[in-house]
Amino acid sequence: MDCDAFYASVEKRDNPALQGSPLIVGGGRRGVVTTACYQARIFGVRSAMPMFQARKLCPQATIVPPRMEAYVEASRQIRSLMDKLTPAIEPLSLDEAFLDLTGTARLHKAPPVVLLAKLANRIQADIGITISVGLSHNKFLAKIASDLDKPRGMALIGKAQTREFLKGKPVGILGGVGPAMQHSLARNGIRTIDDLLRFSAKELTARYGSIGLRLYDLSRGKDSQKISAQTKVKSISHETTFEVDTADPDTLDGHLWRLSVQTADRAKAQEKVGKVIVLKLKTSDFRSLSRRLTIDTPTNHADTIYTIANRLLQNALPHAPFRLLGTGLMELSAQSSAPPIPDLLDSEAPKRQSIESATDSIRRKFGKKSIQKGRALK
Repeated sequence: MDCDAFYASVEKRDNPALQGSPLIVGGGRRGVVTTACYQARIFGVRSAMPMFQARKLCPQATIVPPRMEAYVEASRQIRSLMDKLTPAIEPLSLDEAFLDLTGTARLHKAPPVVLLAKLANRIQADIGITISVGLSHNKFLAKIASDLDKPRGMALIGKAQTREFLKGKPVGILGGVGPAMQHSLARNGIRTIDDLLRFSAKELTARYGSIGLRLYDLSRGKDSQKISAQTKVKSISHETTFEVDTADPDTLDGHLWRLSVQTADRAKAQEKVGKVIVLKLKTSDFRSLSRRLTIDTPTNHADTIYTIANRLLQNALPHAPFRLLGTGLMELSAQSSAPPIPDLLDSEAPKRQSIESATDSIRRKFGKKSIQKGRALK
C-alpha cells in the first residue's frame, strides 16, 4: 500500500483552493522538493530535486512548506484502518507499508483483492487521501505492482504470471539494484531480467557476492523475505537548507530552536522518546558533519533537544558558514507515562518541562503558531 503523492495530497485536502493545480511541498531557493503532486510531475518535477530546478520546470506551481504534524496524523489514521484487516503490517514510511493478508479471506469473508479495494475506498472517504495497491505472492512483486497503475491504482501479479511479467524487464526493476549496480551488471552484458536468467546461482554469487544470489532469486520471481511487524523507526529528525550560507550565531540559533520544536513534535506525535540527540550540518563546500550526544534519560522535549544540540553547534562553529542545519533523535523507545528522572545537574529542567507541556496544550488547541518563544523569531 502506497499513498499517492502523500504530502501534497494532505495539503490539497486541507486547502481545496489548491485542487487541480501543480503543487510542490518543499521550500527555499536551495532546498529540495519533498513531494510533488501529479500535475507538477507532468512538468518533470521529482522528489529530492533542487527547488531552483523545480521552479524552472514548473514556474506556475504553488510551493508550500512541509507540515509534518499533519502528515503524521494522517498516517496514524490510515494505520488504524489497516489494523482492522491484519496485524501483520510492516511500515516503510509514513505513507507506505506492506500488509500480509494470508488467511484473512476466511476471517473477513472476502478475498484480499476485495479487502484492499474496500480499504482504498475507505481511506479516500474518511481521510481524503488516495492510495495505490500492489497485490502479489511476495514483497518484491507487491512493491513493483504498487507502482504499475498510479495514482489510485490496483495491480495484481499472480504466481502463474510472474515469469511472463518479468520477461524483458530492465534489471533496475529489481529491489536493491540502483544506478551503480546497474552499471556493474551492464559491464558484464546484463541489462534485462532475461540476461540474468542465463547465469546460475553459483556464477552470480562468484561475481557479485551475496547480492548475486538475491539477483538469481528475484529474476525468477522468488523473494523469501517475510513481512515483519516488528520493524522499528530508527530515528526522527528535521532539517532545513538555507537560502544563503550563514555563520551568524543568532540566525543559526533561531533555526536550531524551530528545528528542535519540529523534531519534538514528530516524536510526541509518534509517542517516542530518544536517548541520542543528533546535530546535522552541511558546510558551504558540501561537507557533511554529524555530532551526537547520548543522554541519561530519553526525551522528546524540544527544550532538551535544543539545549544539547546548541552545545554541539557551538563546538562546530569553526566549520561555518553552513548551508544546512538539522536536529534529530536516535535510539528511540516508547514514551513512558512515568515521570522523568530528575536531572540533578539541572534544577530548572522540571520547570522547563512543565512550561513545555503547557505550551504544547495551547498549541494543540489554538494552532502551532499560537504561542512561541522569542528565539523562534530570530
